[in-house]
Amino acid sequence: MSTYGEWTTAYGLPAFAYTLDQERDPRAEWDPLLDPPTRRHFAHVGNRRITLVSDNYGLSDLFDEHTSLLWLTRGTGATRVDGLSTDISGSERVFGPTFAIVRVADERLALERTVLCPEGEQPWVLIRLRVRNLLDSPVRLELTEEWAARAARVELITGAVDADDPGLELELIGGARTRSGRLEVPLELEAGGERVLDLRYGLLGSSPEGPGTPGTPETGSPGTESFERSLEALRARLPRASAARAPEAEREIPWHAALLTGAACADGVLGGHTLDQGSCYSFRHGFNGAARDPLQHALPLVYIEPDLALSVLRNTCAWGGPEGDLPYALGPDKQPWTDLFRPSDQNLWALWLAAEYLSATGDGAAFRANVPYHPIHEAPEVPLHENLRRQFRFLTDVVGRGEHGHLRILNADWNDMAIVESGVPREVMIAQGESVLNSAMAAWVLPRYATLAERLGDDATAAEARKLGEELRELVAGEWNGRWYRRAYGPGAVVGDDDLWLEVQPWAVLCGAAPPERAVELLRTIERTSAADSPLGARLRWPVRDGYGPGGVGTIWYAINMTLVWAAAEHLPDLAWDWWRRMTLAAHTAAYPDVWEGTLSGPDAYLAPETGRPGRTWDLADVGVAMQAYPVANLHSHSQPLLAYLRLLGVEPFQRPRGGAHFASRVLKVGP
Repeated sequence: MSTYGEWTTAYGLPAFAYTLDQERDPRAEWDPLLDPPTRRHFAHVGNRRITLVSDNYGLSDLFDEHTSLLWLTRGTGATRVDGLSTDISGSERVFGPTFAIVRVADERLALERTVLCPEGEQPWVLIRLRVRNLLDSPVRLELTEEWAARAARVELITGAVDADDPGLELELIGGARTRSGRLEVPLELEAGGERVLDLRYGLLGSSPEGPGTPGTPETGSPGTESFERSLEALRARLPRASAARAPEAEREIPWHAALLTGAACADGVLGGHTLDQGSCYSFRHGFNGAARDPLQHALPLVYIEPDLALSVLRNTCAWGGPEGDLPYALGPDKQPWTDLFRPSDQNLWALWLAAEYLSATGDGAAFRANVPYHPIHEAPEVPLHENLRRQFRFLTDVVGRGEHGHLRILNADWNDMAIVESGVPREVMIAQGESVLNSAMAAWVLPRYATLAERLGDDATAAEARKLGEELRELVAGEWNGRWYRRAYGPGAVVGDDDLWLEVQPWAVLCGAAPPERAVELLRTIERTSAADSPLGARLRWPVRDGYGPGGVGTIWYAINMTLVWAAAEHLPDLAWDWWRRMTLAAHTAAYPDVWEGTLSGPDAYLAPETGRPGRTWDLADVGVAMQAYPVANLHSHSQPLLAYLRLLGVEPFQRPRGGAHFASRVLKVGP
């Protein structure tokens, strides 16, 4: 059981009741490494525009990525009535999938406060207050709702700096509206009586109801039914799951779907929706990257909310330019950030998501609609299928192939640290290095992209993509060294002959480079080595060595364990289910009950048992970067368990599911 509380339900939805007294219990303190130790524990939820960060003190942050990485406010929001206050550590606190509840009471009154992100793209939160008189006589009271405008912009790498108030307003629905952030409401309650008040706070001027006039009732403001309507819509849109071999799926699949979709934000610069990786990257270090990440996060959404998956594909394609390149990341001002990395794999993720979307929806018209390029290029829009074709051309003509025929690595592939960890001089590897990982992934992706191109009438591109995929598959098959598949090549150097690099192994299985007997042998080897004695999944590198960091030694990555589960699903299904269960929040809580990250959300990678901080996450503190500085709200911790679950059921592009468990969304049903 978690040190922090237990799972429950609220409003008919999965929720977590936080019961720890963080002020008195020493287990509450944790070290962000880049900032002072703290006892604050928090969770991110949202709608398709705003992010609500609720904490164990009953306070809230609001974040908006519409035009920049902007904290609208931080550490604020409280209700006070007759000596009761919701911003105390002893309150009853419940974290829900799009809301947070705080309850306080004394011998006279009971106060319940729910802050909810309404469904849709509203840039504000709803606040429902329920006040009940516990006495057998009437009372007259004054209730105060108060928020402070504490805006901050997240600067690249260094973090948040104070910013001007973006125009936050507080409104009593059906009553007053103010820029001050404070409203006082007189209450008269009969003996045992109850009063429910609904308010909203945020950027009300840009809401569909119109700006209104500060301090006065607003015509057309949302009625109190908005609260119930949002919860009803949420219950209807979240997927349902059940699996005899993984009972935690019933709770975690809808939870992951809610937190994943709640991280989307309508993009006011590039259009569509961003699905930022989050965690330390956005909220602490000020960038949206890498480009592959929103594409990865959107893959399970194809089977849950396909319109959002398409919107993310369009948005990420708009990061790039007409030559087909995608920048590594966007900075806090949504400008391309290319100083650090120029990855070689990012186009593959766009082609993959596109193929997955077409397979699931049959929506060919989406690929004929125009998509823009980033404004810095001043280039005309092109149809989405042409944008993707140019990305394919960039992969083949610019990334290209090296001496051994594999796709080049440039200065990174999926593994940002592959160049550093290769043992080959950096400049030499950038110029001539080859990535077996890229080749293995491409050998799976390109035949699916070829099917997309064929269905859209581009037979020449389809033939070229299919031919290249087959050539790369044969090359990957030749990289078997008797124990595992090699990772990369540099001039006169082979990477991954003496140590196992996990990221390439599942793709070798998935692309067909490993015949069935060899696939089983490889998967069993991984269980004996990388996955041995590891409650959260397989390590990225084996043998284990001293030291750890984002390069992989002693780290367990959601994105790679997802492909590992997928690769095992056909060949060793019992092992695949076991590996999926290691990806769950339940597994982290069982192994590390005192660690908050992994309770409701997590980072992109965990540290293995043999490291100095097992169950926590990586850092490069010596250069001022650390996932541990903001170790939750990374979307890999939600998207990858979702996608792995779907792959266990055989949900893949251009093939029929095999079942074996239950999944039901508004657009897909698998199993009984």
